[in-house]
Amino acid sequence: MLDNPRHPTIDESSLGYEGWRIVAVCFLLATFGWGLGFYGQSVYVAELQRARGWPTSLISAGTTFFYLFGALLVVFVGEAVRKYGPRLCLIAGTLAMAAAAVAIGAVREPWQLYLADAVLAFGWAGTSLAMITNTISLWFDQKRGMAISLALNGASFGGIVGVPLLVALIGHVGFAGAMYAAAGAMLVLLLPVILFVVGRPPDLHGWHAAAKAKPQSSSEIRAWALRDVGFLTVTIAFALVLFAQVGFIVHLISFLDPVIGRERAAVAVAVLTAMAVFGRVLFSMVIDRLNQRLASALSFLSQAAALCVVINIHDDYVLIAACAVFGFSVGNLITLPSLIVQREFDSASFGVLISLNTAINQVTYAFGPGIVGFLRDWSGGYALPFYLCIALEVIAAALIMVRGEGAELTPPAASATPPHPAAS
Repeated sequence: MLDNPRHPTIDESSLGYEGWRIVAVCFLLATFGWGLGFYGQSVYVAELQRARGWPTSLISAGTTFFYLFGALLVVFVGEAVRKYGPRLCLIAGTLAMAAAAVAIGAVREPWQLYLADAVLAFGWAGTSLAMITNTISLWFDQKRGMAISLALNGASFGGIVGVPLLVALIGHVGFAGAMYAAAGAMLVLLLPVILFVVGRPPDLHGWHAAAKAKPQSSSEIRAWALRDVGFLTVTIAFALVLFAQVGFIVHLISFLDPVIGRERAAVAVAVLTAMAVFGRVLFSMVIDRLNQRLASALSFLSQAAALCVVINIHDDYVLIAACAVFGFSVGNLITLPSLIVQREFDSASFGVLISLNTAINQVTYAFGPGIVGFLRDWSGGYALPFYLCIALEVIAAALIMVRGEGAELTPPAASATPPHPAAS
């Protein structure tokens, strides 16, 4: 055992360990981050269409801009957390997301939507996957996968609570009033929790001190990763699937509204996100005993099958059931990349690799809503763009099964890193 006498061994499995309080904070952060930044997009598209009469492609292009600009910011999340600390970064993300919610509620012209989406991109970078995984990695090493999985249940909870609540609030106080209320709730609930709970993280990685003679920079890790077959197949496969998944979810209410009605459309979204929570929890119990790449491929194919049903059968209950099947994999698809990287790559590179993976995925799926919206306007319906999503899911299922040589992949410069305490 390689123990640092100044930093005694931390029992991450203990319920009293402070890291689990950080997981709770990240759960709450994900609830608002995904509720307003991800699942909320389907509400914004539908409501702005209804209130302003703008083309679907115009509104969807704003969503694409939001994801694309956000991806550029996500690349630097890891560096920001290291430089400014998790507390300041979490506060900044919370303030930006709340400001974006207010701005979206006040939109009157298309240019204002794009400005609001730019602010939303800062909020998304500070409240979503890269921020959560980088924050949790400061408190967890051995139990990192479990901690991330638990925290990301907040993402699905944000969809379960956020979409129906936003729809209900819009019915009572209007779109602007609902967005202002959401922003206020985020500030009231999150800021005090972050201030009182998030402190200085423990020095889990003091064991890196012996490697300072041959440090490995973030740019070196990124350059190596972009040449590694194993990393590229994980990243590209999930990028394709998330392109299809985001494009489908953002347009889900707009697709279902004329078919089964607005209220049942909201129920379908809630069922989808509830199944995402159930799927992730159930999956977490067995994932360590499964081939994670094979599990990913099967998840992709299940979504493709659900999309086939959505396109071809318009019965209310069948559509809701298909959304449930689709949703079963939604939560896992934002958790699985972290678990695969955790298992297959050097732990010292985890933060950089996850930020890079997240940024590449987001650049790709940023075009999902816009392309789906364009194809919908061009073809006069959602069949063509949804069939494109099916094709991407099938391609990704084949690609994820291609893995680089060797089992435990390690960046060349990491060879100077001393053994991890957990492995000693």
